[in-house]
Amino acid sequence: MTSTAILDIPFRRSAALALSSAIKQYISAKYDQHPDMFAADLATIDTLRTEAILVQEPHVSGITKLARYAAHLAWISGKFPIDIGADFTWFREAPVTQNNLQFERANVLYNLAALYSRLATQSPRGDAQGLKTACNYYCAAAGMLKYLKEEVIPELRSTPPDDMDVATMECLEKLMLAQAQECFWLKAVVDQNRDSIVSKLAASVSDHYDAAAEFGAKSSTITSEWLHHMRAKHHHFAAAAQFRSSLDCLERSKYGEEVARLKDALVCVNEAIKSEGRYVNKNVLADLIALKEKVMETLKGAEKDNDMIYLATVPPTSALKKLGRANMVQPRVPKEVSDANNYLTDTGPFGPPLFAKLVPFAVHLAASIYAERRDRLVNNTIIDELEVLTSKLHDLLQSLNLPGSLQALEKPLGLPPGIVAHAEEVKQHGGVDALLASIADIDKLKASNVGTYQDAVSQLRAEAAEDERLRQKYGTDRWARAPSAQAAGKLSAQVDEYGKILESADRSDQLVRSKLTDCESILRLLGGRLSSLEAFVPNSSRAQLTAKMDKEVGRLRQRLNEVTRLEARRKRKIEALRQKAKADDINPQILAEAARLERTQTLTKLEPASFEPLFAARLSAHYSADQAALSDEAAEQSELAAQLQSANAAFLAVRKGDETLAEREAAIQRLETAHLRFGELMSNLDVGRKFYNDLAKLVGRFAEEAKHFVGVRRGEAGRMEDEIANAAMRNLHLASSSSPSGGPHTGHLPPQQLQALQTQNQSQNQNQNQNQNQNRPMNTPQTQTRAAQPPPQSVPKPAQKPAPGLWHGDATTAIKFAPPRS
Repeated sequence: MTSTAILDIPFRRSAALALSSAIKQYISAKYDQHPDMFAADLATIDTLRTEAILVQEPHVSGITKLARYAAHLAWISGKFPIDIGADFTWFREAPVTQNNLQFERANVLYNLAALYSRLATQSPRGDAQGLKTACNYYCAAAGMLKYLKEEVIPELRSTPPDDMDVATMECLEKLMLAQAQECFWLKAVVDQNRDSIVSKLAASVSDHYDAAAEFGAKSSTITSEWLHHMRAKHHHFAAAAQFRSSLDCLERSKYGEEVARLKDALVCVNEAIKSEGRYVNKNVLADLIALKEKVMETLKGAEKDNDMIYLATVPPTSALKKLGRANMVQPRVPKEVSDANNYLTDTGPFGPPLFAKLVPFAVHLAASIYAERRDRLVNNTIIDELEVLTSKLHDLLQSLNLPGSLQALEKPLGLPPGIVAHAEEVKQHGGVDALLASIADIDKLKASNVGTYQDAVSQLRAEAAEDERLRQKYGTDRWARAPSAQAAGKLSAQVDEYGKILESADRSDQLVRSKLTDCESILRLLGGRLSSLEAFVPNSSRAQLTAKMDKEVGRLRQRLNEVTRLEARRKRKIEALRQKAKADDINPQILAEAARLERTQTLTKLEPASFEPLFAARLSAHYSADQAALSDEAAEQSELAAQLQSANAAFLAVRKGDETLAEREAAIQRLETAHLRFGELMSNLDVGRKFYNDLAKLVGRFAEEAKHFVGVRRGEAGRMEDEIANAAMRNLHLASSSSPSGGPHTGHLPPQQLQALQTQNQSQNQNQNQNQNQNRPMNTPQTQTRAAQPPPQSVPKPAQKPAPGLWHGDATTAIKFAPPRS
């Protein structure tokens, strides 16, 4: 079997890159461990990559080099993010660059599939062992392509290269299986197996080639030469299957069916020669012509015998029973790929796993997720509920005009001690000026977040506009890629999500400003001089307390003291909760769980979701009691509120006072309310500052993802435009070649345009000559295609004896083997 009778997968090439530099920089920036601890691993990863990308020739040593590097890439993917900061460049024709570890791994495994196909191609076909070896290599190549398609490419999180799309991968997988099945068929021919067996094997070969051609037609990468080759092979083996079945019919005395199957075999081989004969390699064409001659000769004798001797009815083709199949091949993923972790041991063939002592990236991510979930539980579920209860208590006090009414009665002259304490507290915190400074800081944080968000949205919208413009320019047939909104996926949802978050935050900011505006004057008074406060709070005449009034005043004071104690205890509880959450370090438990998972689930990639049971158990153990205590807090406050209302009602029933007492009471209550508002504003501003700081990280990550997405899309758009332009140039060149003078028709062009067109054609021809050897297509016979010349009127027969190839005629003719490739 020569290389012209079969197809193998071309290698992809890569540019040199120091992967260790990106890893070292990432460890320095993101991990607590020093990169020098991993100096040996850093040197090893560069050596592995260099060895892997230099595998460009078929030699069995390349299997270990490619599989070993791919195994270590899969391992370190659990310790580093996919976009580690290394720009990997791979190309077969046009270079593709991505900052993506999975992209690197996909290309390495693609080259492993190519290596298996090349090894199969060069395996000798002269004996059973050589055929078995070739078949195993083809099945391994098909398995690698299937593994790439199902396990690796879905993890890219980016657009795969053109020759790694689903249609191309399916086509190559079916092609490898077809050529593997062909090895079984050839072995059966050499061993002179029964015709029925050879027929079934040939039918399965035909099926695989047919499936490969169908997927190839949907691919933008599979060349027309390959499509012609696969279709010719499909018809060839369909004819061979019917021919062998006809011999089986002759043996079983089914003379009419013999003739019918020979006729169908002739139809198949004629279809191959008519549709594909002009575009395939001369050896493949010679095989087709030899088979046709053999079928015609056999058919002539069969018809003569049937007409003169047997007189059997020849059934129509539609009445023939479908040929049986004997599929002997399946995609086989090599163990060094499917069980790569088992090869990464101290004594294993791939050596110990690199960066084993580095805490996996999933662990860091899991710790961040737990911290976020813990803070949300503590702050939103527990602390917020406690603060809501406190707010309701303050509203109740304000509605009852407490403690102002009681303080005015108890101390009719001067400032009550509580008001003096409130004034001192406001001064210590900076008063209104401190609130305004906090608002200014928050405005800066918000402006930064909004600016980052708007820049990212502008980039996405600009890219979407560019994509739509190019789609309108070239049409959907040529601009065949997903629209930006669909391709962006999660980013499109995040645009709306973060937009709504920022709008909601802005409304909250406006509410805080409005609250400050309403009480700014009284707060400035409370945080100012005591003399101003004394002037603001009028004195009243001392009331004469009866025994009953004194009793109710004491009762109300007791209830207010209980409220004060409840608030103080609640503040301590909230602070204790915050300190408890701050001290909650789950890292040791995550590391222990990660080690357990790596030992027990070697084939499962470590993900943050792997730690969900640990998160649930720890949150329940640490904070379920605090959550349960909320109902007790609410019940206690409800009971105290009822007692407070009852005591205040009794107090109001016995209280006596004049107009000055009412004025003093109103002034004191305004100051009490202002103190509560100051505390609320301080809390609101602290929450706002933390919110915008946390949001900055999320928006920054969103902006980075948007920038990366836009960069990838624009790079893809540039390559698509280049391909469209190159296709237009090729069409122009083909039109030029088809004209009698060797150039396009220029009879009606003005002299200036004619000269410019001639100059352009000369430049294109020079460029094509220079790039002819560089852009080598997938190994295929160097023959013309339908695009290069008009359809054939008739099929010429070769003027000379065909070169030795895979097969001439059928099993009834002598089998000739070409010498193996050097």
